[in-house]
Amino acid sequence: MIRNSAARWLVFALCALGLTATACNGSTDTDEGGDTEATTGGDTATGTGGDTTADTGGDGTDDPPRDRTGINDSPYNDEPFVDENPTVEQPADNPAFEAYPQLEKIQLPEGFQIRMYAEVPNARSLELADDGTLFVGNRSGDKVFAVRDTNDDGVAEEVNAIASGMNMPNGVDMRNGDLYVSDIDKIWRFPDVLNNLPDPSKELVTDAFPTDRSHGWKFIKFGPDGKLYVPVGAPCNICKRDYNTYSNIMRMDPDGSNLETYVKGVRNTVGFDWHPESGELWFTDNGRDRMGDNRPPDELNRVVRQGEHFGYPFCHGGYLQDPQFDSKGCEQFVAPTQKLGPHVAALGLEFYEGEMFPDSYQHVAFIAEHGSWNRSEKIGYRVTMVRLNDNDEATSYEVFARGWLQGESSWGRPVDVEVMDDGSMLVSDDAAGHVYRIVYTGGS
Repeated sequence: MIRNSAARWLVFALCALGLTATACNGSTDTDEGGDTEATTGGDTATGTGGDTTADTGGDGTDDPPRDRTGINDSPYNDEPFVDENPTVEQPADNPAFEAYPQLEKIQLPEGFQIRMYAEVPNARSLELADDGTLFVGNRSGDKVFAVRDTNDDGVAEEVNAIASGMNMPNGVDMRNGDLYVSDIDKIWRFPDVLNNLPDPSKELVTDAFPTDRSHGWKFIKFGPDGKLYVPVGAPCNICKRDYNTYSNIMRMDPDGSNLETYVKGVRNTVGFDWHPESGELWFTDNGRDRMGDNRPPDELNRVVRQGEHFGYPFCHGGYLQDPQFDSKGCEQFVAPTQKLGPHVAALGLEFYEGEMFPDSYQHVAFIAEHGSWNRSEKIGYRVTMVRLNDNDEATSYEVFARGWLQGESSWGRPVDVEVMDDGSMLVSDDAAGHVYRIVYTGGS
């Protein structure tokens, strides 16, 4: 890491122009909003992002990419995102303000309020069980939590650590009463977890994943096909590795068998969901660092078929050729459905299917943006939304909740979003150690 401020910004400028390679290549910080706690995966093999392993995962050129019409016309190619969606201060009578005055800083569209649901250290990925129990993962911590609202008042009364000593247990998901949790290199199952709280047993499902900590924490989720989808990020800022090991989204049967690569060319996704109508997988992806403040964008991507290649490390945002990997043009890869803000660290993603929010929010893609770590002016630290038309084309990219960033100082960082049975929305915040609940009151 370059610690001298003037020298660091000189290197960033050279990176943006493609005039230097070594300092742009390895990253000793992590890009997901730049938590610097544990990164050993910077690409130190060569100064040019060289391939140090045989690539048997294909280069993405076997199948023609989908229609790229308009990809170069996006206003977010090399410019920061400017939001025009109106948000307003919340009513002063919000019952959460007395105990948590910082929540008054959060702005939402008119008629919405944010409230405290639970205090959970380093709250990361969220998963609601059928009985309403909320499971919460960790990244900088080693625990998994079970959170319960025992009297249905919209505030959790119980927060219990149900597992500890784990290795970045970021991802959590439920299937048939069992809780699945991701470590860096393992997937664990907690059988019949609800009937064994607060001290459930766990069993190893698989240890088939790499041990790299850089981009090694995992969001996991079961798909409509019954398979568990598990991403493996690139172990670096910019490098090329075997796509059957890194820079992919994989899937497997619930018992760990039949592990296969589903899509590739994915730098680091920490959030995905399936569209409620088409059943297609959508995912966020974090763009590379050290190419300047305003490029590349983060991405919202849509998968149409298995085997698709989304560009990394050759192409970013569907339009930006990587200066170190220029042997394959952007036209060979799948472009994002929506370019997101540059370096916003887009993480959790969920399509809204609840009944509390107005009808105009149905099937909107909500995205938790963790926030930038090395941009000269911070960006992100908010929840955004992407609206789609009937053809699953993005029609707008707007801010839904903002206020965790005040000037250049942040007091919270959204990680994941989860819609509750009543239609309210939970948002985790690993910096503040909170889980918030956003409700629509209609202004009443």
